[in-house]
Amino acid sequence: MIEHSHHHVEHHVNVHTHTIAHKKQTVKSVSPHKKQSKTQEKIITKKKTESQKNKHLVAQKKNAHTKHTYHVTAQTPQKHKKAINVTKFAHTLAHNAYSRSTEKCAKHVRIALESAGARVQSHPVAAADWGQTLEKIGYKRISPAFDKPQEGDIYIISRTRNHNYGHIAGYTGKSWVSDFRQNSYAVYGSNASYKYYRLI
Repeated sequence: MIEHSHHHVEHHVNVHTHTIAHKKQTVKSVSPHKKQSKTQEKIITKKKTESQKNKHLVAQKKNAHTKHTYHVTAQTPQKHKKAINVTKFAHTLAHNAYSRSTEKCAKHVRIALESAGARVQSHPVAAADWGQTLEKIGYKRISPAFDKPQEGDIYIISRTRNHNYGHIAGYTGKSWVSDFRQNSYAVYGSNASYKYYRLI
């Protein structure tokens, strides 16, 4: 009877030990899977964070490019005025001028403009035809302002019966000059027809 009971106790202990071992094994077999799942979640979360950062950087670059493009476009209307240095134009025109006419007014004005930064790709021979050329390099035709001329202003006199090529001259800030130093703008008298241009 005691022997049987002892055997029964040993059997119970063995069964209990086996059950605990089985549970430990189950826990051990489940634990790596849980750790792997947590590791995968961390990797996925990290990738999502990096993706969001990349999208944010791309958006910032697009915005910066848009602002830069707008800034350049906004400055475009001033390109002619910045390209031509009116002070340099006036200095060259006055420096090359003679005391009397050499009938090469258009040439002198062109040389002065080019020295100041103007790009004159093609030009007419006659001074009277220089209107479109001036407009191409940034000048704009305005109402004659002989009473308040500005440095860099240019005027053209149309052809007359006695002057087939017309006339062109620029204002230096002190006086009107062409191929010679003029006493006034009215070199053809009071019957001349004028076109007045200013760098805008």
